[in-house]
Amino acid sequence: GKAITKATQVVKTGDVVYVEPFTGKDGKPVEGQWRLRQVPEVEGAIVAMDPWTGRVLAMSGGFSYDESQFNRATQAMRQPGSSFKPFVYAAALDNGYTPSTVVLDAPIEINQGPGLPPWKPENYAKKFYGPQTLRFGIEQSRNVMTVRLAQDIGMPLVAEYVKRFGVYDNLQPVLSMALGAGETTVMRMVAGYSMFDNGGRLIKPTLIDRIQDRYGKTIFQHDQRECHGCDADKWANQPEPTIIDKRPVVLDPMTAYQVTSIMEGVVQRGTATIMRDLNRPLAGKTGTTNDEKDVWFIGYTPEMVVGAYMGYDKPRHLARGASGGHTAAPIVKEFMKIALADTPAQPFRVPPGIKLIRINSKTGLRAGPNDDRVILEAFKPGTAPPDAYSVIGLSDDSGNPYGGGVSAESQRQIGRGPHGLW
Repeated sequence: GKAITKATQVVKTGDVVYVEPFTGKDGKPVEGQWRLRQVPEVEGAIVAMDPWTGRVLAMSGGFSYDESQFNRATQAMRQPGSSFKPFVYAAALDNGYTPSTVVLDAPIEINQGPGLPPWKPENYAKKFYGPQTLRFGIEQSRNVMTVRLAQDIGMPLVAEYVKRFGVYDNLQPVLSMALGAGETTVMRMVAGYSMFDNGGRLIKPTLIDRIQDRYGKTIFQHDQRECHGCDADKWANQPEPTIIDKRPVVLDPMTAYQVTSIMEGVVQRGTATIMRDLNRPLAGKTGTTNDEKDVWFIGYTPEMVVGAYMGYDKPRHLARGASGGHTAAPIVKEFMKIALADTPAQPFRVPPGIKLIRINSKTGLRAGPNDDRVILEAFKPGTAPPDAYSVIGLSDDSGNPYGGGVSAESQRQIGRGPHGLW
């Protein structure tokens, strides 16, 4: 319709309307000035969690409880899109792959069976970048690389891993699920990311810490860790108390750190660079579903995990260009800016045994003295950057895969197409 230039075009005296303070260029409210706001049709949810205990620190299940009592944080089953990919990569890293393993980012067709057309997954930007490292696949959220990786390790393995994390109870072991085509809740996704954050320990989300009867006796306690020495009346030169954590380990702590390190790259160089403004160690992953129906971002620091999604209750296209990085991440950013304002920035804990090695971020090979794309990559004991360039998903005309021993330049020529490397 016609552009609105004054309030009387849309409201009249006596109307009850939503408003928010008008802010100037300095970000501060201007006294006596307000903006008109409308009740949003789009909905969503946000959850903040302590990754060490599973305690839900904050939760919002929608715009207004008066309008809808449906809690979208715990009840809305939504497709997580690319925010699911870290679980695929975690399964790979836990089973012999390294962050510098190279996978081909090029068009692929998957046979779906008799009478069905081939499935042709695409990248969000409709571009392909040829052989790339696992780190690049997460940082730039490459769909085709994720499908090839899932195909290589097998979807039954991925399904078993996400069941450990509690994200899905029984994930259908088909390749589209590697791209987040299944449905789960924000609460489950945030709890899953919390296990990356805490070093792979199983946690269960809770809103209740403890219940006591009228005599002060504890009849329920969520935290089942044991503290030896915490019941001392006073200090008498005894050793410090020790906490015994018997919770199951669902992921190798070193794998959990590798995933975290890669998702730090998502914030520094990838699809969530808007989060860099927080100026603290932060990892996370964006997610955008087909036709931009749902947008996600889940991010975490060592002390807090926050996840949010946006979408219509009856899923439909949100807006042209809507994505997890541009639409959901700013919500998490504004929340974390306030929630962490009074806490010092802390680095993620590097578990014993991890080796940080300089590599070329493009090739995944050990960095040379003249390389200009150098990053520190995390490797487990017994692993290191490869000596030769080897690509998962690259094969000759007979379908035989090329393996290690093929030079970097030969691999580049093998993978060269009409639009560059693909």
